[in-house]
Amino acid sequence: MHEPHAPASWRIALPHSVAAVPVARALVRTALAEIEHAADCDTAELLTAELVANAVEHTTGDSPIELVVELLPTGCQVEVHDPDPAPPGDLTVPDPLSEPDPWQEHGRGLLLIRALSSSCGHRPTKSGKAVWFRLPVIPHQRTPA
Repeated sequence: MHEPHAPASWRIALPHSVAAVPVARALVRTALAEIEHAADCDTAELLTAELVANAVEHTTGDSPIELVVELLPTGCQVEVHDPDPAPPGDLTVPDPLSEPDPWQEHGRGLLLIRALSSSCGHRPTKSGKAVWFRLPVIPHQRTPA
């Protein structure tokens, strides 16, 4: 029987460039693996990559983007902080007139985040905004004796 882990968190500043995306994915994978956390690591990586890519693409300037990964007893929460206070388009309430074209490369990130996370949203911060998602713990599979 595993003892419940105390919540842990990682916080890292990332460059305001596409180079931040693989670094963010690696940090999330490392954070979840380090404590044998049972949230879905592949989904966490995918959604983190989408949030970081959105922050790079839709904010101006070269202020760093901050990635915060919190491991909670109920799952994990990932936040991406960026310098733009404007809320992300249709993250929590989809706009029926702007459904993404499935043949286009862009426009599906927020749809993925809404579909695959247990909850998501955004909040203002002193220096801009934070966009976040949560993933639940996946129960350990029992192996036959």
